[in-house]
Amino acid sequence: MPQEIRLNAFDMACVGHIQHGMWTHPRDTSAQYNSLAHWLDLARLLERGLFDGLFLADVLGIYDVLDGSPDAALRGAVQVPLLDPAMIVPAMAAVTSQLGFGITANLSYEAPYLFARRMSTLDHLTQGRIGWNIVTGYLDSAARAMGLDRQMRHDDRYDMAEEYMEVVYRLWEESWAEDAVRRDTASGHFTDPARVRRIRHEGKQYRLDAHHLCEPSPQRTPVLYQAGASARGQVFAARHAECVFLNGGPAADVAKQVAGLRALAAPRDIRVFVGATLVLGRTDAEAEEKLAEYRRHSSVEGALAHAAASLGIDFGRYGMDEPIGAGLGNAIQSNVSAMRRATGQDFTKRNLIHQFILGSRQKPMVGSVERIARQLIAYAEETGVDGFNLSRTVFPECLVEVVEQLVPALQERGAYKRDYAPGTYREKLFGHARLLAPHPAAAARQ
Repeated sequence: MPQEIRLNAFDMACVGHIQHGMWTHPRDTSAQYNSLAHWLDLARLLERGLFDGLFLADVLGIYDVLDGSPDAALRGAVQVPLLDPAMIVPAMAAVTSQLGFGITANLSYEAPYLFARRMSTLDHLTQGRIGWNIVTGYLDSAARAMGLDRQMRHDDRYDMAEEYMEVVYRLWEESWAEDAVRRDTASGHFTDPARVRRIRHEGKQYRLDAHHLCEPSPQRTPVLYQAGASARGQVFAARHAECVFLNGGPAADVAKQVAGLRALAAPRDIRVFVGATLVLGRTDAEAEEKLAEYRRHSSVEGALAHAAASLGIDFGRYGMDEPIGAGLGNAIQSNVSAMRRATGQDFTKRNLIHQFILGSRQKPMVGSVERIARQLIAYAEETGVDGFNLSRTVFPECLVEVVEQLVPALQERGAYKRDYAPGTYREKLFGHARLLAPHPAAAARQ
C-alpha cells in the first residue's frame, strides 16, 4: 500500500506567481486576484479536492535586480501588484470548514507583539486552521521600503529570527493560562487576572513588556512552515518548523535533504513538501499538446526578473554566452545552490533561459493523469516526502484537473485520503492540537 500523499495549493495574492506569463492565456483568470470571488471559489475547489492547505507566498519589496530596475517585473506582473495574504484568509475560512491556510509573513520588519496578535486572530477566526511560513526576506528593495539601506546579512537574519521566535512563543503560549478565561456572568468576571502573565523580554533585537492581547486560540501557536534550505536555514527549520518546503529536483538529492532534515529535527516529527508543477491530459499526447500551448504564453523576461531577484544576480549585465560567476550572496542561498546543480558551476544566461519551460526554473511534470499519479507516488516513496506544493499554470483549470482527475486516480491507488481527519490544522497533520515537547514553543507554555 503506498503512503498517503498530501497536497497543498501553492499560490500568491498576485497575478504572476511562479509560472510567469501564464496570465496572458485566454483561459487564465489570475488577473481577478483582487476579487473576493476569486479566492472564495479557489477555497471551495481545494476543499472539494481534500487539499490539506492553501499555502500563500508573499514578498515585501519589488523585483528590481534585473537591469537595476523594476520595469520587467511591473511589465510582466511578476509578483506585483500584490495583496496582503492575511486579509483574504477569513473570507475563505467562512466558506470552508476543513481547509488549512498557510500565510507567509516576514519577521524582519514586523514587531512580534503586533504579529502575535494577528496570528492569534486568524487562528480564532479560522477555528484553528492557520499556519505561518516563517521568512526573513531576501530583497534589498524591501529593506529600503522599511527605511533601511539594505537587508541584514543572510545568517544574521536567522539569528534575529531565533530571538523573534522566542518572543512570539512566550506571547502565544505563556501569557494566558489555559483556564484564564472564565466567562462567569454571575460574578461579572470574564478573565482571571491571576492567570494572565506579563511577558518581559530584554534581548539583542527586541524589548518587550506586555500581556498578549488575545485569549488562547485553538492552536495557540500556528502550524509552523519554513522553506530555508541553506545550511543555516536547515538548522533553523529543524528547531522550529513542523512543515518544510523543498524546491525539488532529482529524487536521490531530495532523499538526502529529507533524511538530513529528519535527523536534525529528531525526535520531532516533521512533514516535508516538495514544489511541483503539473500539466495533465487524458493521454500523454494531450498533455504534451497542452504544454506546447502553455509555452506560447510563457515569459522569459518575467522569469529572468524573478530569478535575478531570488539569486541576487543582475543577468542584464551579461551576454547570452558570457560565464556568470555566482557566489553565495545575500539572497536565497539554496536557490543559488540549486541553480549551480542544474547548470554547472560556470553557467550562462542562455543555459539558464533553457530551463524556463513555463516561465520559471521549475520543470513541469507532463503526462496523462495515470502517468502523473504513478510518478507522484514513486517520487514520494523514493524521497520520503509527505506531499507536494502544486504551483499554478493556467488558472483555474490546472487545479480543477487535479481535483476532478488526479485526486480520484490517487485515491484509486490508495495514495490519497477520502475524507478529512477531524480537528485543527495541526491535528489533521500530526494528530495533536498543540505543539509538544521538545519543540521550544512547548517549553514556554504555562
